[in-house]
Amino acid sequence: MSIYGDYIKSVIRTVPDWPQPGVNFRDITPVLQNSAAFRKLIDSFVHRYQELNLDAIAAIDARGFIIGAPVAYELGCSFVPVRKKGKLPFKTISETYMLEYGESTVELHSDAFREGDRILVMDDLIATGGTMLAAASLIQRSGGQVVETAAIIDLPELGGAQKLREAGHNVFAVCTFTEHE
Repeated sequence: MSIYGDYIKSVIRTVPDWPQPGVNFRDITPVLQNSAAFRKLIDSFVHRYQELNLDAIAAIDARGFIIGAPVAYELGCSFVPVRKKGKLPFKTISETYMLEYGESTVELHSDAFREGDRILVMDDLIATGGTMLAAASLIQRSGGQVVETAAIIDLPELGGAQKLREAGHNVFAVCTFTEHE
């Protein structure tokens, strides 16, 4: 957790029973609407990664873009969008992963990274880990090195962070929510 983790967590809104009964949705929009909280959120990532000489931030469509772009800007590295299938205009590589009901595919441009590039993967939250694992696989297939996977929120009861660690990835989250918080 970051030095601002408790503060960021206090600003995130929990919406019970959305999008379906029994789900506690963690809404980051109050953080985005509060300039001080948003600055602290971005600073949490910048402070963690400023000495790691990253080549790029690979942020996952769509909420990962919200944090990935300003972090890339502050760190002076490139920003690479990891998009849902069919959203990128140039030659892509893709990775399909399983969802609870079905599957999904993410893509990135085939020329997004050079061999050995040091990449941080970012998204808004870690739930089951499927999207981050798929993004990390794409980066590795394209020659990049995944330095860490990072998110605003980790939902540990869904097991995603553990799956990422088991796959050999470092994991960072600004804050953690358990099911009953």
